[in-house]
Amino acid sequence: MSVRARDDLGGRAAVVGIGATEFSKASGRSELTLAVEAVRAALADAGLAPADVDGLVTFTMDTSPEITVAQAAGMGELSFFSRVHYGGGAACATVQQAALAIAAGVAEVVVCYRAFNERSGRRFGAGVSRREPSAEGVALGWALPFGLLTPASWVAMAAQRYLHTHGLTPEVFGHVAVTDRKYAATNPAAYFHGRPITLEEHAASRWIVEPLRLLDCCQETDGGQALVVTSVERARELPRPPAVIAASAQGAGRAQEQMTSYYRDDLTGLPEMGVVARQLWRTSGLAPGDVDVGILYDHFTPFVLMQLEEFGFCAPGEAAEFVAKERLPLNTHGGQLGEAYLHGMNGIAEAVRQLRGTAVNQIPGAGCALVTAGTGVPTSGLILTADG
Repeated sequence: MSVRARDDLGGRAAVVGIGATEFSKASGRSELTLAVEAVRAALADAGLAPADVDGLVTFTMDTSPEITVAQAAGMGELSFFSRVHYGGGAACATVQQAALAIAAGVAEVVVCYRAFNERSGRRFGAGVSRREPSAEGVALGWALPFGLLTPASWVAMAAQRYLHTHGLTPEVFGHVAVTDRKYAATNPAAYFHGRPITLEEHAASRWIVEPLRLLDCCQETDGGQALVVTSVERARELPRPPAVIAASAQGAGRAQEQMTSYYRDDLTGLPEMGVVARQLWRTSGLAPGDVDVGILYDHFTPFVLMQLEEFGFCAPGEAAEFVAKERLPLNTHGGQLGEAYLHGMNGIAEAVRQLRGTAVNQIPGAGCALVTAGTGVPTSGLILTADG
């Protein structure tokens, strides 16, 4: 992959299986158990057995090692195992890693997984308490003394600048929250099933860190999600329609930090997602107008707006109106605001369902899905298409 040239990975691998646990606030079981449940469900969905798997990919921020998951799930020998860093930014990159291994002949069937007790166990929203010292953590030393202690506070800085630059008010973020909750309300798997919200309810929700309100912030979830990736040729022999990986990309911008990139020239965009966008469009040969459904990482509503602008769906400052007019179906599973916070892995599963034609909130004729991973950190993205 190069930031200057088209790569040749597109079209060589596909997602053929998806599986998840229920999404809850108290799973009552270990993260390893959640991971294995999701992996087995994904393999069953793909029509494959644990013995078929020879590769595993997960996040660095995961407590279930590949060899332990392999043993507990009944897998045999592994020829490939990998982990991707930067929290939610890793989601789409796990699929990219799987595709790279398959294209290179290093593995034939790779399972990507993520499982955690993020509500009943470690809560990422708690911020930096008990953080282990690291070189990358040094950057936080410039923000912590001023009260920027949690992800919401880190995002609030950029969100405030976005509003100021474009002459907007915090109410514009409500369009993202309302859209997500609309789809979650009709999704039985979503935590907020049956509970849509209005713009008025968004505006009345309490402040977390101005300009972010409670309904601008994603929930915390216990659960697991797994995805099975194999070659397009093998995928066509399996029972489910494949979701072809038309393009995949990772991206980190100049002066990149984890959530605190305040020393860039401009705080109103997401340069790391700009890198991903350019790579995805270049490699796939597609453009915003070709996308039928967008599954955009929504840990905080302002960053959904900035992503739409980075991908060229609209001009800077115009994303709120774009969302309000529903010009692109967004987060049709309810997103992390409405369905579950699984570090974006459940969003990839929703894109697969849309391309299969089996989504609860199915977009008629969906043949191309854009999926993004965590923002504010080094990140990743996918373009998935229906086969043929």
